[in-house]
Amino acid sequence: MIDYFSNYNPVILALFGGIFSAFITSLGSSIVFFFKRVNKYLMTSMLAISAGIMFSASFFSLLNQAILISSDLKQNFFITVVLGFLLGSVFVYIGNKCFCSLKITTKFNLRRCLLLFASITLHNIPEGLAIGVAFGNILYGGNILEACILTLGIAIQNFPEGAAISLPLRRENVSTGYSFLFGSISSIVEPIFAVIGALLVLKINSLLSFILAFAAGAMIFVTVLELIPESQSTEKKDLMALLFIIGFIIMMILDVLLG
Repeated sequence: MIDYFSNYNPVILALFGGIFSAFITSLGSSIVFFFKRVNKYLMTSMLAISAGIMFSASFFSLLNQAILISSDLKQNFFITVVLGFLLGSVFVYIGNKCFCSLKITTKFNLRRCLLLFASITLHNIPEGLAIGVAFGNILYGGNILEACILTLGIAIQNFPEGAAISLPLRRENVSTGYSFLFGSISSIVEPIFAVIGALLVLKINSLLSFILAFAAGAMIFVTVLELIPESQSTEKKDLMALLFIIGFIIMMILDVLLG
């Protein structure tokens, strides 16, 4: 199966990966048709595992690759890797601040729901970019299965994100259909930026290490800012930390076995 997909253009694979990830978000949003609330431990457990996968993938699939490529091309490490990593984090930080400063004239709880939608949409941008960069890197020796695992890790954490938008909206008496729609369209940026990420890698290969580091910085920032705190929002913090470690180990083992 993997060999079959390896014949595809990396941009097409990135598009497929982005669409798959967006589909899982819609799947999470569809919970609103069946429930108004979902077991919190199930959601936080998924977030903890996917946070571990994303954190591990950010290093092994993105940042480590950026370091190796920068070294092979004899590029300035501080400009390509360090600066790229920092700017990826700053990009999400500034975007998050901009969304939080929006003045939305509606009642508090609904305003919080809309800001959550805006925030998750923003955070899906670096996730889509990371998917695209991972698949684009296949042309330069990257592993297609590793890119697929990274996509799966992102997709897993998209499921509770979709539910995190649709369920609160439904509790604010927004219709079920609109709640589902808002949850689903929050991920529309992922396939778009997956394609952009792959094209950047393919068209400007001298920037590959910088783009990989940028995507890693953005992903780690999102993981630390959103996923880890959300997974720790229960009294079973030690269990959530253990699940995070398990997620990290899963991605690390796959990277070693596939590397």
